[in-house]
Amino acid sequence: MSGTTTAAVRPLRRAAGAGANRWVVLVVLCVSLLLVAVDATVLHVAVPAVTEDLKPGAIELLWIVDVYPLVCASLLILFGTLGDRVGRRRILLIGYALFGVASAAAALAPSAEVLILARALLGVGGAMIMPATLSILRQVFPDRRERALAIGIWSAVAAVGAAVGPLLGGFLLEHFWWGSVFLVNIPLMLISLPVGRLLLPESTGERDGPWDVVGALMAAAGLFGLVLGVKRLGGGESAVSVFTLVPLVLGTLLLVLFVRRQRRRPYPLVDLRMFRRPAFITSVGCIVLAMLALVGLELIAAQYLQLVLGLSPLQTGLRLLPLTIAAMASGLAGARMLRRFGPRRMVCFGFCLTAAAVLTLTAMGGDDNAPLLLFGFLLLGFGLETTLFGAYESMLSEAPSEQAGGAAAIGETSYQLGAGIGIALLGSVMNAAYTPRLADVPGVPASASVSAGHSLGEAYQVADRLGGSAGDALRRAARDSFVHGLHLTLLVSAGLLLLGAVMALRLPRVMQCEGAPVEVPAPRGPARTRVSA
Repeated sequence: MSGTTTAAVRPLRRAAGAGANRWVVLVVLCVSLLLVAVDATVLHVAVPAVTEDLKPGAIELLWIVDVYPLVCASLLILFGTLGDRVGRRRILLIGYALFGVASAAAALAPSAEVLILARALLGVGGAMIMPATLSILRQVFPDRRERALAIGIWSAVAAVGAAVGPLLGGFLLEHFWWGSVFLVNIPLMLISLPVGRLLLPESTGERDGPWDVVGALMAAAGLFGLVLGVKRLGGGESAVSVFTLVPLVLGTLLLVLFVRRQRRRPYPLVDLRMFRRPAFITSVGCIVLAMLALVGLELIAAQYLQLVLGLSPLQTGLRLLPLTIAAMASGLAGARMLRRFGPRRMVCFGFCLTAAAVLTLTAMGGDDNAPLLLFGFLLLGFGLETTLFGAYESMLSEAPSEQAGGAAAIGETSYQLGAGIGIALLGSVMNAAYTPRLADVPGVPASASVSAGHSLGEAYQVADRLGGSAGDALRRAARDSFVHGLHLTLLVSAGLLLLGAVMALRLPRVMQCEGAPVEVPAPRGPARTRVSA
């Protein structure tokens, strides 16, 4: 090893092994994660209020919810690899600032279009924050046993954010307007920005050769086009529509060209040889499938609790609380489960447990069944977190430390890509089951049936305008149709989860620790990793 490389690695070892300092870094990173986790869930309970105030169409409502993961997924590779080049802390701090500005814009949005734009800017900030937190964690915890514990704490905090989001959103909606749910990001940003600058170590990965700007833009545009096309399909657009087919084709073509470009470059943006390792590619696939099956369910569940059962936003947040408490428990126990059972059995068990929870929830009907919901949400939270913990830990441990930003970006891209496609897929299943059953409601005009078929919230508005027996009939039919669509969506999700359990069988049986290094293909060209306080 050359003197330059040796000198560059020593600061990393000091930073990673500096006793309690690395745990302080973990605390700061967890606070960073709260910023993104709260925003990802706080909007769910506000969807009915946003619909009533801004009156977005069905497609606009999908954009309001989905543009954040769409933009975030598109830019994760760009900012993850840029952080490896210019400094992960630097990208993280810029992400904080942008997240705060975008939150203010979303809170004050006067129209659906402005809210969509503000949510897109939140996606840009999230794309800066998420891979940076994981890649810094990968650097300061080189020992796999300690890293597993750190990831467990990190993921438990994510569950805390998911729990705080609906509760805080419900409280704010009971006392203020819907825009207040975005203002909660600003105090977190104001705290995280100076604290992160003081306490987080700066780290970079490979700096040999130029950063592949063209490749980063190709990846961003390709992912954007691919998810946009799938989103339009989920919104009910025809597969042969120009506005659906063109993004799908162009996105796929750009991603194929991106892969070819990375294979040919001496210093690739992402070392694709990581995907040759079965554990890495399987972990990525498990993350996609888990989110594909489940991300839309929380949004649908929030609508079910509020519009079908008639709960307030705060009551809805409290009903969803067991899910996130169980996820927290799973995250804290994850390191011990991983050492005892190994990645294969852990992830497979998580998928099976989550599928059982989803099937249990198919017993939900038009009447409130609190014990059933409590049991189902507890199983769902524990199973989902078990799956994601095992998959993330295996993926990060398979990647070389100098590619930490790129590997974290791939993991988060998988998460967000699965989330975006999942909302589109489950939304299309829900619409296909919901809309046709409202076509022939006695006494309801055809135009009113068409409007009611857009969403359950709009159906209630149409029913109120009609009044009388026709309005009551439409309200009952819409509620029953929504429950029917929910059941079908849950069955589709259970099938995807069982497919994930089969996929998890390709993961290693046992957890390989630092004493038995994992063989990872060396990056092309001399690698240098640098960490400074």
